Amino acid sequence: MISRLTWIRAGFFCPACLINSAEWEQTARTGTDSVNLLAISSSPRKGGNTDLLLDQLLRGVGDALGDHQCITGRRDHNSTVMIPADSPVSSGHFIEKIHLTGLNIKSCTHCDYCQNDGNCIIKDDMQQFYPKLLAADWLVLASPIYFMAHCAQAKLFIDRCQTFWSRKYILKQHLRTPEQPNRRGIFISVGATHGPKVFAGSKITMKWFFDALDMDYWENLLFEGFDEKGSIKQSPGILAQAYQLGGKIVENL
Repeated sequence: MISRLTWIRAGFFCPACLINSAEWEQTARTGTDSVNLLAISSSPRKGGNTDLLLDQLLRGVGDALGDHQCITGRRDHNSTVMIPADSPVSSGHFIEKIHLTGLNIKSCTHCDYCQNDGNCIIKDDMQQFYPKLLAADWLVLASPIYFMAHCAQAKLFIDRCQTFWSRKYILKQHLRTPEQPNRRGIFISVGATHGPKVFAGSKITMKWFFDALDMDYWENLLFEGFDEKGSIKQSPGILAQAYQLGGKIVENL
């Protein structure tokens, strides 16, 4: 199905061009019929299998919202923002997809600085994600399986979310608000090999990752046996499952 979303990407990357925290804070939900969704594509292969599934999910979300043409907010090579044109940003739908590849995200050093005030001392591109993760009602993380675990880009991102663990369990802060009674997470993953435990380790990681973010681990979309880039396009039934999951998100607002 052809998406009714307009996807516009600039041809260069500029960290300063990512949607800033103030814009995300403006998207705080004022009702129960809005989509405030952050989609993270961690695969180093743009256009790879997990990336394609994520795109299908987002198309499903957009189509389920209705016959909207979408405008695009500030964007760069790593970030695409989709906002229904007839819905004000301050009170309507807000959807952003970000590629981690190319961003400057350093590894967690276990310095425990975040236990002081819930903030990370490392100043890099990860800083721009923290307000977005707090504002999001839906978080979709897509990662391929490398050696029975997340890819390195995803694991860096997850580890740097230690700040939220500190806020929740050390500082006893509430990450959910009355305006955000439901915060939900979805994991999308594709592995090349077959076996009963291909996704076992990653699912455990996602369980505690979403817990640290005070999100319900709402759904998985997991497929094995796809290695070649884009090979999942030969399985329209699987793409349809991703698309339908996008519609399911809108049904569960």
